[in-house]
Amino acid sequence: MAADSALRILAALLLGLASALALDRLSAARGLLPPGFRVAWRRGLALVVLGSLLAVGIFAPLVSFGTGAEPDFSQVRTPQLFALHLLMLVTMAVWFLLGFAGAAARTALAGSRTAPEIEVFGEDPAPPAPPQVSLGRQFLAQFGLLAPSVPREIGIGLVLGLAAWIAVLLVLIAIGAVLWAVGGENAVPKQPPALVPFIAGLPIGIRLLISLSAGVFEEGFFRGFLQPRIGIALSTAFFALAHLSYGEPFMLIGITLLSLIYALLTRWRQTIWPAITAHALFDAIQLVVVIPA
Repeated sequence: MAADSALRILAALLLGLASALALDRLSAARGLLPPGFRVAWRRGLALVVLGSLLAVGIFAPLVSFGTGAEPDFSQVRTPQLFALHLLMLVTMAVWFLLGFAGAAARTALAGSRTAPEIEVFGEDPAPPAPPQVSLGRQFLAQFGLLAPSVPREIGIGLVLGLAAWIAVLLVLIAIGAVLWAVGGENAVPKQPPALVPFIAGLPIGIRLLISLSAGVFEEGFFRGFLQPRIGIALSTAFFALAHLSYGEPFMLIGITLLSLIYALLTRWRQTIWPAITAHALFDAIQLVVVIPA
């Protein structure tokens, strides 16, 4: 039993590191590698940190799926419900600081700017140096948080988030009806996974905070960080795999549909604020209204 667990941990780590390396290559191909990654140790450390998160948050649920292990939520404390979101935040912060902060990153950035060609007679002065971008604004830009009007994007997210909730619910009902009609009723869950009622039984303030946390940090990681670097298809696949811990394959249909909606919404608006809002709204409706009812 211990050997099986060790093998699953090793498999998750290898998959996580391999995926981080693939992300690094895709980022380089798209010209999205940070300037600080010209320093080998910065790039290597960023790969290790990112690979570790992918191992814990995405591939651990995958390699553990179907093992039959029943989670014991009686031992879960409220802060643990935010642990993965905190790891996402730490990973993005470390990746960003390694890529953009410090003298090494500024030197690499300066070295990447080619000097203009000098006229033979030296008549034309060199153009002024490009303005320096603050570290805070660079952070917002890297993770899709810049927008001409954040309140407008939040409003769009509220409207489209509600529409997405209704649309996905109808699709799941239709798929469930078809499965029942063809004798596949065993594939349709009769009750939500154990984690969902557990969260729905928490105080309403905690449930709302979980919904907001999921919207901000999951969209920040999957849509703000991953999507521009690896594309919609892979970031959506990672999002679905991260939710395998629920233990319900049928739920992955709705999760994948929602992820695609949030991805297209992000591409359309060129910011993650609508996706953050739509995601948080969906989770809040589920945890505050639907499941308790």
